[in-house]
Amino acid sequence: MRFYRFFPLTLMLIAIFSGCCPTREQQVIEGLQRGIAIAVEGFKANAVACDTLNRFPRTYENDKLVTVDAYDWTSGFFAGDLWLVYELTGDKELEIAARKYTSMLYDIKDFTGHHDLGFMIYCSYGRQWANFHEPEVLQVIIDAANSLCTRFNPAIGQIRSWDFGEWNYPVIVDNLMNLEMLFFAAKMTGNKKYYDVAVKHADVTLGNHFRPDGSSYHVVSFNNDGTVESRGTFQGFSHESSWARGQAWTVYGYTMCYRETGDEKYLAQAEHIAAYIMKSVQTEDRIPYWDYHDTAIPEAPRDASAAAVTASALLELSAFTKDADKSKAYIAYAEDILLSLSSPEYMAEADNGNFLLKHSVSHKPLNSEVDVPLVYADYYYLEAAKRYMAIKANK
Repeated sequence: MRFYRFFPLTLMLIAIFSGCCPTREQQVIEGLQRGIAIAVEGFKANAVACDTLNRFPRTYENDKLVTVDAYDWTSGFFAGDLWLVYELTGDKELEIAARKYTSMLYDIKDFTGHHDLGFMIYCSYGRQWANFHEPEVLQVIIDAANSLCTRFNPAIGQIRSWDFGEWNYPVIVDNLMNLEMLFFAAKMTGNKKYYDVAVKHADVTLGNHFRPDGSSYHVVSFNNDGTVESRGTFQGFSHESSWARGQAWTVYGYTMCYRETGDEKYLAQAEHIAAYIMKSVQTEDRIPYWDYHDTAIPEAPRDASAAAVTASALLELSAFTKDADKSKAYIAYAEDILLSLSSPEYMAEADNGNFLLKHSVSHKPLNSEVDVPLVYADYYYLEAAKRYMAIKANK
């Protein structure tokens, strides 16, 4: 996630001059502004609802708010949601809530139980650092980067994802998202070890997780000598299918890796994945089915979270590609997604547990969190909103 400072005056200027934009841009911005307004009230309500629980909102299911403790992989997203809406509005009440829910994650800096510290710490403490540059916040991020590095095996060249299951050394494509915290730690400390771990992980993933068409396996397990034990899925439809959120993680991940390294192979891979996604997702509203190859399509559920991650990634990729036509296509595709996510079909104004987006899927094979709101769907929608507004403000 690249952080942008985006204050209310800027938002107001965009609103004032939106009449000068093409109708399509105006519709996108108006939809995003509507979403931001809904998020302000909803997130404040959930901050109050969880105030004495020492827990974090994750979803809303069976008419109940589902919360998690700090060790759940999604724990950092609610603080991130609060920071994003604070950045978009300047609402001090949201800043106070964001600080509270970020501080509740403090002990996670020393956690080494799985690979998701980037989601947990960088989406929370990382956003606080971007806003206020407080030394104690920076130290938490550095400590978390050190904890994440303990899961790196030099002989395999990968950060181990999970410690459960029958795999020898499982690595999932989601893990790319955690590398951003390592790149940040390298820049802030001057210690190259973080950079080297991130680059090695990105390179080995590039060489082992992808099919020729740009689609990815979800899980690759390695033998101790670095050879591949198996390729398959845990959350997708089948071992050879394309799990929608996995594809989104990869285009986001390699766009970020290019930003942080300038290595052209990462840009090429991001463009390759983007082409695959844009070719494969043929739904009218650009919101993918939870897996591109579910045999129940068109009756299969959609995944708004995958769409939100994709939109955010494509908006950043549009600034990096050397091809002007590709840049326009990425923005247009992201606009399609944002228009859909901002519509009544996907954006909830009530009966959604104070979450913003409807219709996401977490783990369909286990029938877990299917067609529900998810805290990380809201996060990447709001990040995409910031990126889109920044593009339009600077054009």
